[in-house]
This record gives sequence, C-alpha cells and structure tokens, in this order.
Amino acid sequence: MAPKYKDGDVVVAFSGKWITWAHTIVAYSAFLGALVVGVYLHYYKIVQNAHYGYPQEWFPSVSATIGDRYPERSVFQLFIALTSGPRFALVVLWYILTARPNTTLSKFILGVGLFRTLSCGGWTYITSTDDHHWHDIFMVSYLVATVPWTIGCLALSPPHPKAIKYRKILGGAFFVTLIPLTYFFIQHKVHKVPGAYTIYALFEWCMILFDVGFDAVTALDFESFELVIKDVTGASKGRNKDVASAVLEKEKEKPLGQTFRGGFSWPEALDAAADVYNGFVFWSVLTSLGVSVWYFPLWHMGLSGYEVIVMASVSPALLGIKSLRTAVLKNLRAVHLASMVALLAYLVNTPELRLFAVGFGVSMSCLAWGATWFSESAQPAKLEARISAWSIGLVMSSIAKFACRTNNPIWPIMHAENGGWNKLGFALAVFAVLRTTRRSPSGSVEPSSNKKGSPLLAALGFGGLLFALHWLLSDSSTMILWVWEGFPVRGPIAAPHGAWTISAMGAGICFGLFYDGFARSWTFYGFGAIAAAVLTTYSNWVGFYGALGLAFYLLAVTPTILSTALRYPPGFTLGLGFFVYNLMVLASIWTVAYAFVPGGPLLRERTNLVVTIMMLLIGAGIFSATASSIGSKSRSRGKANIFPGRKLRSYYLYVLGGLQLLSMAVAYLRFPPYNYQPYHPEDKVVTTGIWTVHFSLDNDMWSSERRMRDVIKELEVDVIGLLESDLQRIIMGNRDTTQFIAEDLGMYVDFGPGPNKHTWGAALLSKFPILNSTHHLLPSPGGELAPAIHATLDMYGEMVDVVVFHSGQEEDIEDRRLQSEYLSKLMGDSPRPLILLSYLVTKPLEGNYNTHVSERSQMKDIDPSDWDRWCEYILYKGIKRTGYARVSRSTITDTEIQLGKFVVGQPEGSNKQIAEDKVPQGLRFPELFKGEGVRGHRYHVFDIPRYYN
Repeated sequence: MAPKYKDGDVVVAFSGKWITWAHTIVAYSAFLGALVVGVYLHYYKIVQNAHYGYPQEWFPSVSATIGDRYPERSVFQLFIALTSGPRFALVVLWYILTARPNTTLSKFILGVGLFRTLSCGGWTYITSTDDHHWHDIFMVSYLVATVPWTIGCLALSPPHPKAIKYRKILGGAFFVTLIPLTYFFIQHKVHKVPGAYTIYALFEWCMILFDVGFDAVTALDFESFELVIKDVTGASKGRNKDVASAVLEKEKEKPLGQTFRGGFSWPEALDAAADVYNGFVFWSVLTSLGVSVWYFPLWHMGLSGYEVIVMASVSPALLGIKSLRTAVLKNLRAVHLASMVALLAYLVNTPELRLFAVGFGVSMSCLAWGATWFSESAQPAKLEARISAWSIGLVMSSIAKFACRTNNPIWPIMHAENGGWNKLGFALAVFAVLRTTRRSPSGSVEPSSNKKGSPLLAALGFGGLLFALHWLLSDSSTMILWVWEGFPVRGPIAAPHGAWTISAMGAGICFGLFYDGFARSWTFYGFGAIAAAVLTTYSNWVGFYGALGLAFYLLAVTPTILSTALRYPPGFTLGLGFFVYNLMVLASIWTVAYAFVPGGPLLRERTNLVVTIMMLLIGAGIFSATASSIGSKSRSRGKANIFPGRKLRSYYLYVLGGLQLLSMAVAYLRFPPYNYQPYHPEDKVVTTGIWTVHFSLDNDMWSSERRMRDVIKELEVDVIGLLESDLQRIIMGNRDTTQFIAEDLGMYVDFGPGPNKHTWGAALLSKFPILNSTHHLLPSPGGELAPAIHATLDMYGEMVDVVVFHSGQEEDIEDRRLQSEYLSKLMGDSPRPLILLSYLVTKPLEGNYNTHVSERSQMKDIDPSDWDRWCEYILYKGIKRTGYARVSRSTITDTEIQLGKFVVGQPEGSNKQIAEDKVPQGLRFPELFKGEGVRGHRYHVFDIPRYYN
C-alpha cells in the first residue's frame, strides 16, 4: 500500500511497526523453539544440574536449554541469526525517532544498542564449553549494556503515554526479577536447596520475556514510520505537540529534567571524570596512611612513635592563617601535585622513608582539597560539583578495592609484583590535576561572617562524617563482615553483595543532590541513626539492611555537612574536623588494641559506643546545618543560575552511573563457582595447615597475600587456618586477605568473628564444603579476646570437624587457662573426627598443653616428640595422621607454617615414624621445599617432613 503523502513514487511501503514485530516473533521463537525441542528430546538431561535432577528439579534453565545439545543449540542459533537483521533495524529506527538537535544521548544509546546486539551474538555463538572466559565476557557485557539501554530508552521515549507505561512496567519487572533470581541462585549454588534451581530457571525465563517484550513496545512508536523510510507524522523532528508533550515540558522544569536537559559536552564530561579521579586519589592516599603506620607498632609489638604521623591530615588548619591561605589558593595546582608524592612512595624501599612520603602526601592532599572547597564556597553549583567529585571518588575507591579484592592498586604497599598499578595511577592523577586546575579559583574568597549555626558543631559534624565514610565505606565488604556469622550462609557475602553496598552509596549521592532539603532534616537523621543501630545490633540479612541504609544516609548527608562546615572559617572547621576524625580513628582501634595502648580499657570491646559517638557527631553537624541560613541563601539566587549548575551535575552523575555498571560487572565476575576440589582426592588425603600471617604485611612493608597464595598452593594445602587475619580496620587498610586467597585458589572461606567482635582474627579456608561453622569468643577477663572457629567439613563424604583457634598472650596466664578448659570441652564434646589448627602459647607436655591434650578433649598431638614449639600446634582425634612438616616463613611474616597430612576414613594409627620411600606418592609433601627450598621457604627444624605408620 502506497503512502498517503509522497514526494515520488514508492515501490514498496510498510509500517515501521513490522520491524518490531519481526524482531519480537523471531526472538521469542529462538528461545521457545529451543525450549520445546529440548523438553521433547532431552528433558531429563536439561533439568539435571550439579546437585539434583528430576523430580526435585523439573524445569530447565535458559543456559541448559540453549547450550551444547543438538538440535536445541542449532534451533536457537538459527533463529538468533534471523533476529539480527530486524534487531539492527530496530536500533537504527529508534535512533532516527529519538534524535534531537544539540544532544548526544540518542547517539550514545545507538552505540549501546549496537554493542548490546554484538554482545548477544558473542555469548550465543561462543558457548561456555567453547571458551568459558570469552562467553562470560560477552554475557557480562550484554547484561551491563542492558542497564543504559533500558534507562536511555525510557529517557528518550516519544510522548506516547501507552508506550511509556509499558516500558516502565517491563523495564521495572526486568530489574526487580534480578532480586529473586540472585536469591534462588545462591540457594542452589551455596545452600544446595532441592528445587531452588528450578525456581531460578523460571525467573531466568521471565527475564527473557521481559527483555524481548521491552523492545517489542517500539511497535507503538514505529507506527509513525512508513518505510522506505519516511516520517509521516513528524515525530522524529518534534513538530507535533499534544497533551503528553506538554506534560513532558513540565517534567523538564523539575530538577531531574533540568539536570539532563540540553546538549552533551565531552570536554565538560572529561572535566567531571578528572575531578572524580582527583577524589579517588584523595581517598586512596588517605586510606593508605593507616596501613603504612600500622607496620611499625606491628613489628614493635606496641607503640613505636611513628603513630604521630596520623595527624598529618589536620593540615587544613593552616588555612586559618591568612597569608598561608592566600598562598595555597593561588597555587592550588602545585599543592595538588605535591600530594602525588604519596603515589610515588612505592618507589622508596625503606619503610620509614616510605611512611614519611605518605604522611607528606596526605597532608598536602587534605590541604589541597580543603582549599579547593573553600575557593568554590561562594558558588554553590561549583561547590556541589567538588563535593560530588569527592563523594564519587570514595565510590570509585571502593570499586577499585572491590575489583582488586580489598587492596587499592595505587597504595604504597603495592607494586607491580603484588598487583599494584602505581605507574598508571600516578600518570592519570597528574593528568587529572592538570585538567581540573587549568582555570584559576573563583575569585578571592574570605571566610563568611555568618553567625547563624555553630562552627564548632559544624566541625564536629564534618569529623564524624569523614570518620564514618572511611571506617565503614572505604571497602564494600567491611559491613558485610560485621554481620557475618558463618556457615550455612544466612546473609550477604563479599562478592557479589559488595556491589549492593556500592549501589546504596551511589543512590545516597543522588538523593542528597536532588532532595537536599530532606537530607538535612532531623527525620532523615533519625533514619540514619536507626540504620546504624540495626547494623550494630543484628547479624546476617537484617544487619546488612541496616548497613545499606547507613551507607545511603551517609552519602546523602555529605553535601549538607560539608557545605555547612564551609560557611565558617575553614582553618577552624576543617582543621578541627580532621582532628576529630583522627580521634575517632584511634577510638576505633582502641576497642581491640586495648592491651597495647594507654587508656585502652576505657574503650575495650565497645564498638557500639564508637558508633554512638559517630552518630552524635553527625547530629551536631545537622544541628548546625538546620540553624544556618545556607538553604535560604542558595535558593535566593534566582532561576538564572539553576540550569547551568544542574547541567554541570549531570556529568558527575554520568560518571557515577558508569562506575555503578562497573561494580555490577565485577560482582558478576567475582561470584564464587563453588566447584572446588582437593589436591589428592584419589588418596582421600587432607593436607592441613596453620599460619599466623601478621596482618598480611611482610617484613618490608609490602602487601603479602600473593606470596601467601603461592606457598599455600605449592604446599598443596586443602584446609588452612590463618591467624591475625582481621584487617577490616582503618589502621589496617580495611582489607581482607582471605577473599583473594580463597577466590584465587578455589576455596570456601569463613572469615571468622567479624571486625566488630574485637579480635585480631581467625579464618578458615577449605577445599572441602563447609557444612556448618560456629564462631566462639573464649573467656578473656584480663587480656585480648581469643577467637575460635568450630567448623564441620564434608571430606570425601564424611563429616570431619576443624577448629581454628588463637589463644591469649603469654602475660595473661589466667585467660589462657580458662581458654584451654573451654576449648578442651568443645573438642571433647564433638562426636566426629576433629583437627585443631591452633596458636596455644605453651611448651609441649607442660602447663595448658596437658589440658588441650587430655582425656577430656580426646585430642592427640600430631608429633609429641617435637619439643621445639611454643605457639603453633596441630592436634587431632578420630582420623589417621600420616605426615607432619614445618616450613620456614621467608620474609612474609614472623611465624612458620605448620602442616599435617591426614587420611579420611581410617583409624588414628601410631606415633611410629617411617621413611619417605615407604609412603605412597599422593601422601607425600612436595619435593619443592627440600634443601634450600624456594623463595625462602623450606622444610626446617627437621629439614625434611616426618611420616607415620
């Protein structure tokens, strides 16, 4: 049928909606055709998974349906190939429909649509069997691209109310479905719940329906097109304006509409990205100071004097001196570049000099950012941009640690050999500073004479907020470990749920920008206080919901707290704020380090008190904000400056959106596969180990988890207890070594009692599934708390208990006696074979040793003849011990590795030693560590392993 209006003859013409219908019908045919063929030919095979089959599982997943079986795979690939033509046409038609002058959003969505289509082809024609790595890359790319595609299509929707309604329903349903999809996948993968994979599969198929259905809505929009391609209604040029268009114009007058209205400038976007990177560098430098300082009291076993460098961050107090303030404001670029010394500190091998370099960098960074904020304080839009960059920089820092498994790749404890990206980080930092400081600050600025509110309260609020951001949000897994209670998993895990924390942070930033009035209200403060109380009081999912609420609150209130502090002389509010922050940092350390610091007992095991003080400090800042006239003054500037400021805001939100997509990709790639295997399953042998890892800082102040990983792998350790492993504190960098080792070596991990349990840490890593684990805090009336993990492992189909334990210090005699009695009862009450991996602080055959090895505990020493022990011991009962070795530590820590080999399902045996040539190959320790060994690790004390009959 020819068109009603034409400029010339048309041979063939049809409505653009048929492009959509062709795409929808062929795409659904690809999936449903494969499902019908698969169910008809291979039903029992495609519903079978790693744990269960029919009848527990009765519906196949998408991947099982379209996977490697013929002819289902061929049916799917054939129809997907047919889908490609209409798909490309749909993406191009959408661009033609939504293109507008002076905007690049439609071009961006065009690129996303094309990329998404190509990614679909990637995971379709490269299956996980062909190449698991590339299949995952294409799949992650497709899922990540779905987010901007969905949001972009909603933002660009023409004024068609029915189409907009369906897009919101289908797009919302797609993302909401991710929640039960993730839940039931974890139920299947982690908890091995029968039938969970079937429910997961049903939600997976729903996502397919919603995904294709979302694009099917374009049929309503493409009715305005007639092909060969002519726009017969003028919709693509925006000529017609109906009621829906009028509504759209009203939306543009709202803050969100003003933010994303108008053209897109790549130079301004690059400025925003550089500004955010500056914020990332600030947080990277600030968070590196604690872990750099920690090296010294760690090796001195007490205060060393170097701890005073933590006060380097109070440098903004210098802004109280007018001449210095003027000099800094005139030389902001130089001050920012001076802070880069901290990024180059990794080049200094001497720990003391490296610490001084970091301290100088921190002082310059805090001074530079304080001066930058102050220089923009007279221009609310620019000040908001700087605060946004600082806040998003924290998000970026947390994502960098999420991707690098809790280490920041530009820290001074990192270098190329242990995963550092220092050179790249430094180069980008210099570029970012040069980019963002090419314009001079906004005129001369002097401290405000505003008398409303209180500068003291504003300073307290800033200090409390800064501490909260650093303590709880500089690593996405910190609060997750606060609520961790062991196996079976009943709450979040570091990956993928670290992305949830990051998402809550991003949502808080957006909320604080668009609803700043409510963000400074006492009602919202009440929400934050309740969230903090829930985090502190509850564990597992309930506690984590409190953590998410607190993350949301802290980032939302950041603009209010910081802008209020800048209403007063910066030397006072910022200088005092950083000083209060340092006091809070020390208080958070005193809760666990009370045995080594003056006044420690005042805060012993009182994290709840630290959280309370933190929220009271933030409340002081809210009081000052509500009392000041900041809101009225900013609102009185008129509408003339609103749009440019809000347009500037959009570029920072684009950067934030990109970072959120990156965190989702990292969460997907880090999701644990749970397909771990022991090293020698054919012999039913278990190699166990105990190692005190000295908080993962080696003798030369480098992060040591990669060196630890290498030796654990080469020793073929199946189950290992790590002591002094809790690094989730500011002074230790908010790290978690167990995440890296467990993921890299393929092991289940129990972090042990969380950082809010006030221990130095005890962790369990295992190649065998952990069926159940319980955390214990043993009696410690005088000294530091003694942590223990009591876990039940599935070793070759037999349940075997493993206990990891760190006793109190040598000075606390009564503590160690009580702990030995507690542990002896715990082990004696176990009806299963049991292995103790421990740090006992006793001589063999003396004192508390005879409580641990007794009739009450039923435990036996792995080698009673080894008299040269004091700290580490391996005990056992009800399982056959076949080997024992001691391996030197190299320069990783101050304690050796002790190893024991056991055979499951056999009786204990005797203490009679046998020669190695009589031991089966699978039961021997590796040859690599004989003689001089490797990288400073060798069998020592006996020089060779011992084997037993």
